[in-house]
Amino acid sequence: MVTICIDGKGEVQGFSDWKLWPGNESGEIMLTCHFPSGKKYSRPISECQITPTRILHKVLLERKGSSVISAAERVVIYGEKYAVVYYTGNNKPYIMKSDELDFQSSSMFTQEAVFSYFIRIAKERISYARGSNKAIAENVLRQMEKIIPHPDTALYSYCSGKNKERDAINSFIFPFGLNESQLLAVERAFSSQFSIIEGPPGTGKTQTILNIIANILIQNKTVAILSNNNTAVSNVYEKMDKQGLGYLIARLGSTENKQNFFSSPVPLPEKQLSHSLPISAIEDIFQKVKIHLNAINQIAALNADIDELTIEYKYLQQWYNEHNTEESSVTNHYRFSSRKTVDLLAYMHYLSERRIGLKNRLDLLLNFRILRVRPLKDQDQRSALFTSLQLFYYEEAIKEKNDVLAEYNKILMSSDFDALLKKLQLFSMHFLKNHLQENISESTLFDADSYRKKFDDFIKRFPIIGSSTHSIVNSIGEGALLDYVIIDEASQQDIVPGILGLGCARNVIVVGDRKQLPHVPTELPVKSPKEYYDCVEYSLLDSLCMLFKKTAPVTLLKEHYRCHPKIIQFCNKQFYNGELIPMTTDTGESSLSLVVTAKGNHTRHFSNLRELESIEGHYWDEKSSRGYIAPYNAQVNLAETVLPADFVKSTVHKFQGRECDEIVFSTVLDKKRSSQLSRNINFVDDPHLINVAVSRAKNKFTLVTGDSVFEKHGKHIAALIRYIRYYAEDEEIFESPVISAFDLLYREYDKSLERLNARLNPDDSRFKSEQITARLLRDLLSQDAYQSVMFHSQIALKQLVSVDHGDFTVRELSFIRNRASCDFVLYYKVGKTPLAVIEVDGGYHLQGSQIERDELKNNILAKCGLPLLRLRTIDSNIEGKLAEFLTWVLGQKTSVQI
Repeated sequence: MVTICIDGKGEVQGFSDWKLWPGNESGEIMLTCHFPSGKKYSRPISECQITPTRILHKVLLERKGSSVISAAERVVIYGEKYAVVYYTGNNKPYIMKSDELDFQSSSMFTQEAVFSYFIRIAKERISYARGSNKAIAENVLRQMEKIIPHPDTALYSYCSGKNKERDAINSFIFPFGLNESQLLAVERAFSSQFSIIEGPPGTGKTQTILNIIANILIQNKTVAILSNNNTAVSNVYEKMDKQGLGYLIARLGSTENKQNFFSSPVPLPEKQLSHSLPISAIEDIFQKVKIHLNAINQIAALNADIDELTIEYKYLQQWYNEHNTEESSVTNHYRFSSRKTVDLLAYMHYLSERRIGLKNRLDLLLNFRILRVRPLKDQDQRSALFTSLQLFYYEEAIKEKNDVLAEYNKILMSSDFDALLKKLQLFSMHFLKNHLQENISESTLFDADSYRKKFDDFIKRFPIIGSSTHSIVNSIGEGALLDYVIIDEASQQDIVPGILGLGCARNVIVVGDRKQLPHVPTELPVKSPKEYYDCVEYSLLDSLCMLFKKTAPVTLLKEHYRCHPKIIQFCNKQFYNGELIPMTTDTGESSLSLVVTAKGNHTRHFSNLRELESIEGHYWDEKSSRGYIAPYNAQVNLAETVLPADFVKSTVHKFQGRECDEIVFSTVLDKKRSSQLSRNINFVDDPHLINVAVSRAKNKFTLVTGDSVFEKHGKHIAALIRYIRYYAEDEEIFESPVISAFDLLYREYDKSLERLNARLNPDDSRFKSEQITARLLRDLLSQDAYQSVMFHSQIALKQLVSVDHGDFTVRELSFIRNRASCDFVLYYKVGKTPLAVIEVDGGYHLQGSQIERDELKNNILAKCGLPLLRLRTIDSNIEGKLAEFLTWVLGQKTSVQI
C-alpha cells in the first residue's frame, strides 16, 4: 500500500490514483493525486514523501523487451510504481514505469585482474602495430572500454571462470538437415551459456550453425555471427540467401560493409504463408528421424571397417602366397565366427609351449567343438592351422560386417528414412518462414548514422548481425546485449579481440577445430594472471576448452562429407584418434599418389624446382578443380611460372577453408643441413599444417617430397608417406625386412588374449608380467608425445619379418618359421609399420635353451633394424625404462642408454 504525505499538511487521504510527471524546464518532477470525485492535486515531488521509497546506486537497468542496457548512477523507486533514473554525468531525471524495468547490480569484473590483463594486451598491441593495423588495434581498445559490466554477459562468466547452465528448450526444428553429431551440437547449444563445437574439415559446421540460428529465431531472440575472417561469415550469408532468408541479416562490421548494407537493403519478402505443421507435429517427425540417425553412422562406420579389412586381407593373402604356406582343412570343417576364430588363435598361442593334456582337450571340445587334437600336436600342421585361421578371420569378419550392413540398410529402407528426413527439413523450413512472416515487419527506415540510436527497432527487423570480431561492439547499439553470439573459426581467433563478442552477448557458441592451423599471435611482454587466459599461447577456442573443461559441453562433428575415404582416413587416424566417420564411399578410385623426387639436394631459398618438374608429366582430370599448395611463398611463386594456369596455387595457410577436387602438396625441403634445421622441419611437419593440406582434397591427394627427407626427423609427413605407401593402389608394402601390422586382426587377437587370461589359473599362467607391461604401455601411449604409436602382443616372428629380405642363417630361418613370437610389437598407428619390439623376460630366460632362443631373436631383429627392449621381471622403474626406450626409438633424444 502506498501512502503520500505533503509537507506541512499530513497524509493525503482518499486518492484513487497517482502519477509522476516532468514539470517545468528545470526538470523538477511533479506528483499528481487523483480522487474519485474527478479532482486532482499536484505538488513538486520535493514537497512530498511517498512510502515505500527505495534508492538504488550504480545499477544497470534494462527495459523489458529491449536489448539495450544502461548504467545509472542513481535510481529512486517510488511506491514500486515509478523509477526516477539519474545517469552518470547528467542531473536530469528520467521517469519510467518500474514494472517495465529490470535492475541489476553492476559487476566489477572490468576492474579486476583478468580484464585488466586484456586491456594491457590491447594497449601493447597498439604500441607494436604499424600503419592500418595500429588503427585496428586502437579501435579494439576503444570497444573494450565500452563493454557494459553486466553479470549475465558471457564475458563476465569467462573472466570469473563460471559457466552457467541454461534451461533446455523442448522442441527443435532442422530446416537445414541434420546428422547425429549435428543434432547433439544443436541441443547442447541451448543447454549452457557456453557451448563448444569442434568442426573438423568437411563435417558440416555451417549447416550446424544455420540450424542453431533457426532455433534462435523461432524463440524471437537475437544472434550475431562473428569470425576473424570474411569467408566463414560469408558461407552463412550464402546459405541464408539461397533459402530466401538473407533479409534477416544486417551485414555490418567495417565502415565499407555498413555503407554497402544500408545503400542496398534487402526488402522483406512478400507474405506467402505456406501450410505449416504445428511444432508438435514436427517434433513427432523428428523423433522418428532421430531413431535412425545412429544407423546412418553405423552404415558408414561398417563400410570403413570393411574397406580396412579388405586391404589387410589382401596383404595377408600376399604374405600367405609368398610363403607357400600349407592350408589347413580345420577351418572348412568347423566354420567359426570371427570372434571365436581369434579366441582359438589365442588359445593355440597358449598351447604353443605346452603338452596338450586332458584339461586342454576338454577346453578345445567345450569351447571350440574340436575333438581331434592330432593337428595341434604337429608343429607344421599347427603353423598351417594358425595361418588358415588368420585368413578365415578376415573372410568371416568381412562377411559378418556385410550381414550387419545389410540389416541396417533394410531398416532404413523399410522406414523410408530419406523421405522422413526430407519431410523434417521441409516442414521445419515452412514453420520457420511462417513464424518470421508473422513476427518480422518493416517498422522504420534505418541508415548507417542512426540505426544504433534506434537499435531495439533495428534488431527486431534484423535479428541476425554479421560482423568481424574486431567490430562487433561498434556494430550494435551502445549498451546492447544480444541473446547469442556464434564465433566461427574460433581456433584462429585471438582472445583479444575475441572477448568483444563475449562482452555483448548472454550466450556464446564457439565453433572451430584445434587440429587445424591456429592463430598467429604477436609476442608480448605481458604476464597472464592464469595460463588459460594467455593471449600469446592460446586461441579463444583453446582458452575456453582449458577454462571450462567439463563444465561446458564440447561436441565433435564426426560425420565427414568432403574427402574420399582414403584421404580423410589419414587425418582421422593421425589427428582425430579415429573418431571421424567418412560418409563418402570408396568405389575403387585412385585417390592417393606419392611422388618422390630423385636423390639430391634441390631446395634453393625455400623453393624446389625439382618437385614441380616431377609432377609435370602427371595425369590430371581436366574436368576437376586442381590446387597446388606448399608451406612457403617462394615455392608458390615458383609454381606460378611452371604449372598450368588452371591450378589454384597458394600456401597451406591461405588455403584453409577452401577445397579442390585434386590437391598437390609439395614439402619443398631436402636433406641439406640448412633444410634439416629443427625450425624448418617443424614448420613443414607441423600437424596442423599437414591436416589442412591433406583435407583440402576431395577426390585425389598427391604428395610430392624428397627421398628420405622426413623419415629421420619428421613425424607427420613420415606418417603420411607410410600411409600412402600402404593404401595407394600401385604401391607395395614389402620394401624392407619388416611387415606392417594386420591391425584389425591383432586388435581382436589382443582382446582374446585378455579374455583367455581371465579364465586361467593364476598358479599356472605366465601372462601376469605381460599384462602389467601392457597396462604400463597403454598408459604411456596415451601421452601426447607417443600418440603416433600403438602396440600389439604375441606377434608371430614370421609375420613380423620377411625371410626374403634378410640375411638369415639356417637356424634363424628355422626359428622364424617355428612359431617364435614377440611379446609386444610397437607400430606406427598410421601406415602400421613396425617400430620396435619389447620382450618380458622371466626367470626361465636364464635357462640354457631359452638363452639360445633369446639370442636368435636378438640377432633376427637386429638384422631387420628393429630396436629391442628386454624387460626382466626383477627390474624396477619399468615405466621409466619404457618411456626412455620409446623416446629413443622415436628419435626425440640423440642418445639414450637402455
